[in-house]
Amino acid sequence: MHTVVVGTAGVTASDVLAVARGGARIELSDDAVAALAAARGIVDALAAKPDPVYGVSTGFGALATRHISPDLRAQLQRNIVRSHAAGMGPSVEREVVRALMFLRLKTVCSGHTGVRPEVAQTMADVLNAGITPVVHEYGSLGCSGDLAPLSHCALTLMGEGDAEGPDGTVRPAGELLAEHGIAPVELREKEGLALLNGTDGMLGMLIMALADLDTLYKSADITAALTMEALLGTDKVLAPELHAIRPHPGQAASAANMAAVLKGSGLTGHHQDDAPRVQDAYSVRCAPQVAGAGRDTMAHAGLVAERELAAAVDNPVVLPDGRVESNGNFHGAPVAYVLDFLAVAVADLGSIAERRTDRLLDKNRSHGLPPFLADDAGVDSGLMIAQYTQAALVSELKRLAVPASADSIPSSAMQEDHVSMGWSAARKLRTAVDNLTRVIAVELYAATRAIQLREGLTPAPASRAVIEAVRAAGVEGPGPDRYLAPDLAAADAFVRAGHLVAAAETVTGPLR
Repeated sequence: MHTVVVGTAGVTASDVLAVARGGARIELSDDAVAALAAARGIVDALAAKPDPVYGVSTGFGALATRHISPDLRAQLQRNIVRSHAAGMGPSVEREVVRALMFLRLKTVCSGHTGVRPEVAQTMADVLNAGITPVVHEYGSLGCSGDLAPLSHCALTLMGEGDAEGPDGTVRPAGELLAEHGIAPVELREKEGLALLNGTDGMLGMLIMALADLDTLYKSADITAALTMEALLGTDKVLAPELHAIRPHPGQAASAANMAAVLKGSGLTGHHQDDAPRVQDAYSVRCAPQVAGAGRDTMAHAGLVAERELAAAVDNPVVLPDGRVESNGNFHGAPVAYVLDFLAVAVADLGSIAERRTDRLLDKNRSHGLPPFLADDAGVDSGLMIAQYTQAALVSELKRLAVPASADSIPSSAMQEDHVSMGWSAARKLRTAVDNLTRVIAVELYAATRAIQLREGLTPAPASRAVIEAVRAAGVEGPGPDRYLAPDLAAADAFVRAGHLVAAAETVTGPLR
């Protein structure tokens, strides 16, 4: 099994994916253990002094003015975890919780939090045992960290609350820890606070969304190319010299992908009537510009994620010179903004894909294709309602594009008077990515059928490879009306698993 070693310098996006989705094992490096011990020594020294230090010998948030006596500090740390584990709603996905815990461990191992080495090791042990705390949908405002989600994770470390075992069964966390020989932690000064105070949930969801979107943007380039081919469009607009004079990297990559898929096509530029088209509709002609803008948005979001992966987000933090200082680094705005930016790009990519699908189905605009790609129009409805489903998904994408980060609801008696809502931005982006997959699957279904209806014309080799692969996956081709939902589900699974990209790349080589 793959092993991820966590040191003091942060982790990579690949590490996060390996732990969250691949079940990779985790080890703490020697330098991380040394840094943990050194920072803990600083916290212990401060705890022994009479002067109040936030998070060490005081309350939290609006209650930070109260000095806590040494005999109550362990109780204080337990209490913050118990009281903050106040999430509601359905449980979030296992991969999200694993990313959440792993990223918190990453910050703990930085040596800036003051957590003891044994607490960090317990975090790694819980992840390695396949124990997943039950974390609820609602409870984070994305400021002072993802407080409720991280609290539910910390509760599991204490042997309290509920968690999901390796078999997927939810049970009391204490029972699961005992079965795997893991002793519950007894939290000391600052440790409860340090386990809760990070933007780890929203960052984990951002990293997973970027991984999924990397595949989906390539998939969208492929379906756009298939639709251009099915509509007998002109691929001259994909010429690299045209994109070089508007030098957006994403646009050039998208155009190159489409050109690679269409290489050798006998359909592009072949016009059905006696009046050759000078230009295709925007949804076809401008596909690289729209998808490219989304790709560039992803590049910016990836840069933000990279910086966050190298960060140590906590409050207060232990500095190398021995100071323990309060700060505002827990504010989720940098991550929240790009999560919202991505939701906008996802909605627009879905929107342009739906417009292309609609064009394939409209006999007045499809340049000779049968109405709704039906076998016997009138008797058969063809793909009419598949486009309805796609339109409903796109409408939902537009609602999900409304930014969460533009909102703020004050909390903690106005101490936390401006929050990021980054967790909410991440949750809606996950839904948007999920729905975008379905939108692209519908365009794939329509475009492959349309190409096969162009009898006597030869599609590009990459298009043929895609059609053969999607038919082998159980997505049926042209013919009389049939129960359509299974075909759409199979197309969705084909795109979701990355098989669409893989099929095209058997001919094109790696797409950009």
